Amino acid sequence: MLDIIKAIKNDHLSETDPEGNLFDLEHWSPLVAQRFAAEEGIFLGDEHWEVIIFLRERYRNHGKAGSARELLRELEEKFCDDRGRKELYEMFPGGPVSQASRIAGLPLPPYSSDSSFGSVE
Repeated sequence: MLDIIKAIKNDHLSETDPEGNLFDLEHWSPLVAQRFAAEEGIFLGDEHWEVIIFLRERYRNHGKAGSARELLRELEEKFCDDRGRKELYEMFPGGPVSQASRIAGLPLPPYSSDSSFGSVE
């Protein structure tokens, strides 16, 4: 839940909604991604950047995904070999759709805000 006192005192919160998603996609940069990732305890390596860049390119070319499940399938096709989606969940333990989209500065696809979907926590 959004704490209004924290929102007033923290300029960073004015750029994001209560779930931490950017209001304006133009405010995103690699530095913003690193800041979001650090807040979630993730150090962005090359594999993380590949996923983030894929998500941003996909959004730029096709718009918002129809559902989180659809986007997860696309991520699996692009990035998973032998280990399946486990590798994606190891990179983004908060969920390869919701956490990676948040770090990429993208709006979450429908049905991804359900806390029971897309997380190993």
